[in-house]
Amino acid sequence: MKRFGLAFNPTKPAAIELAQRAAAWCAANGAQAWAAESGETETLVTRLADTECLIVLGGDGTFLRAARALARVDVPVLGVNSGRIGFLSKIDPSALESTLGELVRDEYEIEPRMMLEVSLMRAAHSDSGAASGKFAALNDAAIVRGGEARVMRMEVLIDDSHLATYVADGIVVATPTGSTAYSFSAGGPILDPTARNLVVTPVAAYLASVRSVVVSPSHAVRIRIIDGPSGIVSIDGRDDYPVEAGDQVEIRALERPMRFIEPKDALPFWELLRQKAELLPA
Repeated sequence: MKRFGLAFNPTKPAAIELAQRAAAWCAANGAQAWAAESGETETLVTRLADTECLIVLGGDGTFLRAARALARVDVPVLGVNSGRIGFLSKIDPSALESTLGELVRDEYEIEPRMMLEVSLMRAAHSDSGAASGKFAALNDAAIVRGGEARVMRMEVLIDDSHLATYVADGIVVATPTGSTAYSFSAGGPILDPTARNLVVTPVAAYLASVRSVVVSPSHAVRIRIIDGPSGIVSIDGRDDYPVEAGDQVEIRALERPMRFIEPKDALPFWELLRQKAELLPA
């Protein structure tokens, strides 16, 4: 690899410093580098066309913002954590220069991570004025109530099979990568991030007999809002779209995964989980 993109969080001085360090290392070692803010999706898409690797400098939020562009352009990505949790990052700032050297020497592995395709279909009688659409997600899609303190009633189908009708604050459908995020906080299981499954988890469900379920990527999860207050479909916790009674959301696995770069000395996921979330004994 010789052509790098640097996506950084402009609100964090540590991330800006990392971008400067990476650019300086590339200039001194015969590599090319350009930099852009992680939220500048169209700029990233354009620049990634002739780039061999995108390096994301910041926390998980920075990574998810950059993922919008990576859903459209198939370029491998490496996260450098300067945030708090950093489940999506593979290295810490201290290893930046040594890891860049490994990338230039092609000393790394590729780890595929499943993404979601989220289709929002409006009810025929909808007067919200909002459009239907399709979106890609790396972590999850969450259908949740809006500002009103009332629950929503939602039907969940796996393909055409009725799974359950939930009276709940919402439903999260996560990838294995996103199983450590909102889905986990709602009571869902943690999956190995290289698996290919969809995790369906209700949020604060009332008297639910079916809790979190894990679904094969060959199936689609369909959620229909039966009644309740207006809500939102949140894509990776970054982009929100309004929904109301009668609207449907279909979520399925994308065929093309996002390609994470796995450096030689990266922590195994389960070690990272123990250190970050302190879920396992030391």
